[in-house]
Order: sequence, then structure tokens, then C-alpha cells
Amino acid sequence: MDKESAKVGYGVVLVTAGTREEAEAIAQNLVETKLAACVSLFPIKSILIWSGQLQKEEEWQLLIKTDLAKFEILEAKIRELISYEVPEIIALPLIAGFAPYLAWISEQVN
Repeated sequence: MDKESAKVGYGVVLVTAGTREEAEAIAQNLVETKLAACVSLFPIKSILIWSGQLQKEEEWQLLIKTDLAKFEILEAKIRELISYEVPEIIALPLIAGFAPYLAWISEQVN
């Protein structure tokens, strides 16, 4: 990765949604509004404690590829669209990547 790409702050944002339809709606909105270059969706099973109770939930994981300079706007948009009271919205920075792919992310997110 070149020095210019390293300064941009590319990353992956993880979000879980309760249904496939909700996950797809969030993903489509983020791509159409240019807050994400790409969103990959995976069915998952989560085990957690919520309201003092053990929960085992079928969920959908969104893997959002973006420029982390847009994180605050992205977070606000997800909070607007998601049904969860306390959604998972966490960002993981990319420390390296294929330069043409990172350039594509930059072209898509604005």
C-alpha cells in the first residue's frame, strides 16, 4: 500500500441485523448513498447475554468496506435504518491492501 492510501483510513465496519431483509436494505442504502463501496452479507448465529438472559439468535452479519473518514455519517445512517436498540457497529482499520482495490473503495465512497 502506498503512503497516500495509508492516510485515507480504509476499513471494515461490522454490523449485525436481525433479518436478511433488514441486512439487505441497510447494505443497499449504504452503497447507494456512497457510504460503502461494498457490503457482504453472511448468515450467523450469535450467543450473548441480553437483559440478563442467554440469547441464541440467528442474525445477518454485514461486512462493510468503506473509508473510515465517513464512520460518523455511516454510523448515524445505520442507527437510522436498523431495528436493534443497541446495534453492533464496530470499525476495524485496514493496515494493508491491494492498491487498485483500495483506489476502487476511494472512488465509490464520497
